[in-house]
Amino acid sequence: MVQMMDRFPAKHNAQVSLANWRTPPFNVWAFHHVREIVPSAEIANDPEDVWELESRHTELAECRVPGTNGKELSWSDFLNQTHCDGLVILHEGRLIHEAYNNGLTRHTPHILMSVSKSVLGLLAGILDTMGTINIDGLVTDYVPELSDTAYEGSTLRNLLDMRAGIQFDEDYLADSGPLIEYRRATNWNPPEEGTTPTDLRSFYQLLKENDGQHGQRFHYVSPNTDLLAWIIERAAGRRYCDLVSEFLWKPMGAERSAYITVDRLGAPRAAGGMCATVRDLARLGQLLSQNGQRNGRQILPAGWISDLYSGGSSLAWAQGSFAAYYPGLPIHYRSQWYVLDGESPLLFGLGIHGQNVFVDRTNALVIANLSSQPLPLNPKLISLTMNAVKAVRQQLCKGPSARS
Repeated sequence: MVQMMDRFPAKHNAQVSLANWRTPPFNVWAFHHVREIVPSAEIANDPEDVWELESRHTELAECRVPGTNGKELSWSDFLNQTHCDGLVILHEGRLIHEAYNNGLTRHTPHILMSVSKSVLGLLAGILDTMGTINIDGLVTDYVPELSDTAYEGSTLRNLLDMRAGIQFDEDYLADSGPLIEYRRATNWNPPEEGTTPTDLRSFYQLLKENDGQHGQRFHYVSPNTDLLAWIIERAAGRRYCDLVSEFLWKPMGAERSAYITVDRLGAPRAAGGMCATVRDLARLGQLLSQNGQRNGRQILPAGWISDLYSGGSSLAWAQGSFAAYYPGLPIHYRSQWYVLDGESPLLFGLGIHGQNVFVDRTNALVIANLSSQPLPLNPKLISLTMNAVKAVRQQLCKGPSARS
């Protein structure tokens, strides 16, 4: 494979740019150098209050992962086949396993893609509990500029649960259409030659059509999450990155500052642009595993976490297009998080190209996994990842709940 950005200047076929950074093989380098490609804003940590992770190494070399072809894979083969850049496993609050590849280190932020949405879902819960926002309120109560768009009549809850009836095809392989305009507006694609650069907030004026009633089926629309960030900033009167820092990243005890990509006017790409270390992503999962508490402080509202598990609609999920990636699994979606229901529910965040965080609260298990998979969504690799999570649960967690 061609080594990216290894000369000064790099050869043309090894030059990572705004035009190619999400495509293979360029994404392998780009996914942990995003701020060198796209403008970003810092999400500061508190270096004086880091959540130290106690280590207790557990051997996973004997962990066998069922492959999609019926053959078992070794743990190392699983990591290789899923293009894993970094993986951290916490069990009972201790760091038991970590692995790095492709230049990623424990100190290097990596793009979370749509796991960024799950971070927003937690911040929304904090701010709703504080009374800063009202998730049952109308979008247009906060952003009246959208009264003549498809968001008219939608609530914040509809956005959080991806149940707003917005005409938008999230086809990651499209080379034209609304998704491309959206990427240009967020600074993720270069502007089209001869056109005026756009911005994220003006992009919403293009979304005029509904494809169904609000509050019905699960319909994944990334601009919904960026709109929530706009609503949060307007309601709080502060930048999204600073709110995440104050209410989540600092009190959580993140080891490193994170960052988030922004458009040309500073609007955050809350739907997919957050970048953080895999250890800090695992800390976020551990916070959820501990019901939102750290050192006796309730950082995340316990009621909001409980609602992640008990709220949402399995029927809405079944009617949506993402159910096909998890055939036969009892899943619902709530507040930007996925939940695999069962005796031991599995809460997880998912991002394209293989970004994941899994939280098994019953068995005190957290798995954070960041990757640079070639395709945005690969059904075989999604299935393989779910198989690996199940295998780890069975190896580490004794009792019937681990089989859920």
